[in-house]
Amino acid sequence: MGAIVSLLLIIAIIGSIIYKYEVANRDGANDNDAVTGQVPTNVDEQEPPIDESVSNIEQPTVTPNEDEEIKEGNTVPTDVPKANANGNGTEGSKDKTNAPKENENVSIENGYIVGQQPAKEPKYVDNILIANKKYPLPATFNEGESATARAALDEMIAAAGQQGYTLIAFSGYRSYEYQTDLYNRYVNRDGKDAADRYSARPGYSEHQTGLTFDIGEKGKEALWLTSEFGETPAGKWLATNSHKYGFILRYPEGKEDVTGYMYESWHFRYLEGDTATKVYNAGVTLEEYLGIE
Repeated sequence: MGAIVSLLLIIAIIGSIIYKYEVANRDGANDNDAVTGQVPTNVDEQEPPIDESVSNIEQPTVTPNEDEEIKEGNTVPTDVPKANANGNGTEGSKDKTNAPKENENVSIENGYIVGQQPAKEPKYVDNILIANKKYPLPATFNEGESATARAALDEMIAAAGQQGYTLIAFSGYRSYEYQTDLYNRYVNRDGKDAADRYSARPGYSEHQTGLTFDIGEKGKEALWLTSEFGETPAGKWLATNSHKYGFILRYPEGKEDVTGYMYESWHFRYLEGDTATKVYNAGVTLEEYLGIE
């Protein structure tokens, strides 16, 4: 009996020793993980692999805020628009674009816009037909001489005759094709820069409107197309009284920077109603009167 009790005690002692040994080993393993920072070996807990194709894409550069100090050696391009929530590459409203402002980056040659496309429609301002170095007429604009302008011209010539001046309109309506030939002849004779001062390029001539006449005095043909005509009694009468019949001296002296043409004492343009008188009384060119270039 005593032997059996002794055997049971020995077995209990051995079991207690084995239990303590297992507990000690488990706690030691947990402490080792905490110290070394080992990643769990569970597949579900592993981080996904990095897609190297994404890392090769060029990332956008962050633009500093306006009030952020720019470090030495770093510059912010002034010609690059800032993006906004609209996604259109500009600040503010979608109506804004980064297109050039009016007359910005436009080259001018002798008053003409370089590379300007041919006109598709004639330009009217306050119901006045415009033909100048900025507003050309379509090549197909071919209404001929205005009957109203011709009637006003005849009335004016008759009035001048009563004062002893025999005026004659030696040039009136010109077609696009005629102006092309005329302008090219002047260029061949005097050069482009000189020709652009007194002859319009095809499509830009007021003579194509059918509302313009070159006027001189009969018997004094040597003064036609000269500034000296404006110094004669007939020329002075015409410049002073033409507005009464609906005409203006289209290219007055000292206004070449406005009209684009040298002083032409012979060139008169018809305007309906009392517009000519208003322009004359204001002492301005047609461009200045209408507020256009």
